[in-house]
Amino acid sequence: MTDPRFSNRVTVALTGASGAQYGLRLIQCLVAADCQVFVLISKAAQVVVATETECRIPGGADKAQSYLTELFNAEDDQIQVFSREQWFSPVASGSSSPSATVVCPCSTGSLSAFACGASDNLIERAVDVALKERRKLILVPREAPYSEIHLENMLKLTRMGAIVIPASPGFYHKPQSIEDMIDFIVGRILDQLAIEQTIMPRWGEDEV
Repeated sequence: MTDPRFSNRVTVALTGASGAQYGLRLIQCLVAADCQVFVLISKAAQVVVATETECRIPGGADKAQSYLTELFNAEDDQIQVFSREQWFSPVASGSSSPSATVVCPCSTGSLSAFACGASDNLIERAVDVALKERRKLILVPREAPYSEIHLENMLKLTRMGAIVIPASPGFYHKPQSIEDMIDFIVGRILDQLAIEQTIMPRWGEDEV
């Protein structure tokens, strides 16, 4: 059952691709939008977060949950962190309350696992559930260049119903900072989730 305190529920998974800032900013925006956020963090993602940001997410789901709750000034249980083998978590079954799933950033190794239905850990299982239940699934890969294998996996997942948003920010809004470039991608993700956002200017609206 969805917690009545929150307007929506979104699962956010961080995997080991560069671009941890996108995932953290997305969680921050979802909390600000009164969403409940289920967070899944791979071991590789913890390393990337520590490398690319000032955040130091501790090991263990409970400690990570307390850290992120304080970091983003979230309400109690608004952010819930689940470990890689927490099979009784809501995201592990299609019988749980529906929620959208975002993998941000999404490593190419994760793409491969998702495309073949590996389900060897909770992140892979959460994506498998989203696919089989035909729920909203957004993947944010970050790699350069893409190999044929990467492109084939993205095409395969798109045909299954996933939405692929590469972490490739645009420049027509004239970004003035790295934060502006991060918000370009996060804004597009929020749009796909039908969550109101003002962090990214919309094309043509300032001309009306």
